[in-house]
Amino acid sequence: MAEHTSSSITIEATPAEVMAVIADFDRYAEWTGEVKQAEVLARDEEGRAAQVRLVLDAGAIKDDHTLAYSWPAPGVVSWSLVKSQMLRQLDGSYSLEPAAGGKHTEVTYQLTVDVKIPMLGMIKRKAEKVIIDRALDGLKQRVESTASASS
Repeated sequence: MAEHTSSSITIEATPAEVMAVIADFDRYAEWTGEVKQAEVLARDEEGRAAQVRLVLDAGAIKDDHTLAYSWPAPGVVSWSLVKSQMLRQLDGSYSLEPAAGGKHTEVTYQLTVDVKIPMLGMIKRKAEKVIIDRALDGLKQRVESTASASS
């Protein structure tokens, strides 16, 4: 059974402001670093992304993959791998919880990655942790700069 890696960060913005950035796939290349291209392939009945193609360049790992997204509850988005050149599994989620009177949001990112090439579990967990930390830092910077620009 695959283990997941998770980490959390507090962002100075409301959960709605944070989710707006997470859901704006067209702008991922502007703030994520590793994502060079994002294309929404399908939307659900509420207009949210249901399937997204992402082109990644994370140094040693370059991939073109498609993820299926679900929005199971307010403040939660999860995804799973549909197809990939390098990955066997890519499951993850963002969970948002209001903090500090609703003006801050605690964001928890969970990720499970399995690559098609053999890799030691310890190295894979470290790679997952780097991916999560970079994503959370990029998300925090993007949300807080967007929130301060609009206020």
